[in-house]
Amino acid sequence: MRHLTRHGSRIASGRASKVRRGLPDAPMLWIEGGAFHMGSDRHYPEERPVHRVRVDGLFMDETPVTNAQFRAFVEATGHVTVAEIPPNPKDYPGALPHMLKAGSLVFSPPDHPVDLRNWGQWWTFRFRANWRQPYGPGSSIKGLDDHPVVHVAYADADAYATWAGKDLPTEAEWEFAARGGLDGAEYAWGDALNPEGRQLANTWQGEFPHQNLALDGFERTSPVRSFQPNGYGLYDMIGNVWEWTADFWTTRHPDDAPKACCVPINPRGGAMEASYDPNQPAIRIPRKVLKGGSHLCAPNYCRRYRPAARHAEPVDTSTSHVGFRCVRRVPNG
Repeated sequence: MRHLTRHGSRIASGRASKVRRGLPDAPMLWIEGGAFHMGSDRHYPEERPVHRVRVDGLFMDETPVTNAQFRAFVEATGHVTVAEIPPNPKDYPGALPHMLKAGSLVFSPPDHPVDLRNWGQWWTFRFRANWRQPYGPGSSIKGLDDHPVVHVAYADADAYATWAGKDLPTEAEWEFAARGGLDGAEYAWGDALNPEGRQLANTWQGEFPHQNLALDGFERTSPVRSFQPNGYGLYDMIGNVWEWTADFWTTRHPDDAPKACCVPINPRGGAMEASYDPNQPAIRIPRKVLKGGSHLCAPNYCRRYRPAARHAEPVDTSTSHVGFRCVRRVPNG
């Protein structure tokens, strides 16, 4: 039986947790641990094979980290995000000098159908785009305090988690929580994407990337809590923004354990050495696992609005559709 507890200033052991001055209200929920079937055999190859996993209970942020919460972190620490720092030429051999400027990837939809094999048709590296200016110079997050923060690279998410006295979730923890107790279900709410025509997450409706019908009411990110929570009370585990996890990328899951006694407990992802992009051997940037899909996931492209779905993201990369949430683990004993 699942157990939900809203987490403020104390953890289950009764000891006071670390609460940072200036941190906006960031409620956490207790997710009772348990066993589940991780992955899927019905979709993309990197989600295979389905295998049994156990995770311990933990507290998880009720929503993705918002602009207001991230602003409090920056004001308290002076943190400068990766997108605000010009790249080091040594890290990018062969890069064009005029491109080595601070910036981030911004979704820039075309007005006509394009080749879906070429993501460059809808992504633009925009100089000076960052979490404060999500669409580049001249844009701002005014009025978007309750939207998920975006344009955060892995180091930015990890730094926030450390400051808040938390951690980033593992892939297994994240997927277990996203399923909301519906082990084996296709989506976080059941087996139908739009039951009775209802839009249950901020995803793409229409032909991606040129036709956005916005049937869910949003063209880009949406305020957290705009849609119903999953069975564990967590919001936006599917859609809105992709979320960083702590695990290095692997191209497949491990095989299922032959016996119940051998089911892994709190597994971690692959080794850093195996996480690099084989298509860019000269650039040694490790990749981490993203989960949850985003407002850009569509039926005709990137059907990753499912708990089992996963995506590789270089740790130095930030975009207008990637954010994160945190967890707090209860020490054993």
